[in-house]
Amino acid sequence: MKKDSKYDLNLAKLALKTHHFEFELGPDFFALFEEPLVEQGHLHADVELIKTERLLTLNFHITGDVHLTCDRSLDEFNQPLDIEEQLLVRFGDENKELDDNVLQITPDTQSLPLAQHLYDYIGLALPMKKLHPRFQNEEDENPDAETKLIFTTRDENEGPDDDEPADPRWAALKNLN
Repeated sequence: MKKDSKYDLNLAKLALKTHHFEFELGPDFFALFEEPLVEQGHLHADVELIKTERLLTLNFHITGDVHLTCDRSLDEFNQPLDIEEQLLVRFGDENKELDDNVLQITPDTQSLPLAQHLYDYIGLALPMKKLHPRFQNEEDENPDAETKLIFTTRDENEGPDDDEPADPRWAALKNLN
């Protein structure tokens, strides 16, 4: 990831209260990442930062749409996103990630970079199966359409293999019926 300070929060100048930040995430934002999941999109991120003596609570609300390619038809379409996430940052002896949404930073940390977190939240909100909206209605009407068996090596009318000799210990159990 390339470094861009416009997605950093300057923690040194913030008082102990609630602060609000806004970021526009467009093509220049997605260009910061070497292998982007999304190359185009127009999103708006509202970040609420609640600063206390021991903890920073960041509430993210990201809305907008990203430009995706349909997995079925390779048509391009816009996927709307509405994301709400929370990141907790506590103060400690060293900088490290404690959990997916919990960071630890030293008290003398001057700035907190948010670009990677914003990008990760967008990536997690993308659907696993990227379908153009015209195919999504078909999926809603027939949810079992994708669960059909396409290929098998066994004939459907063929039963289990009875030709194999059974273990004599199991054969005795069959006689119990």
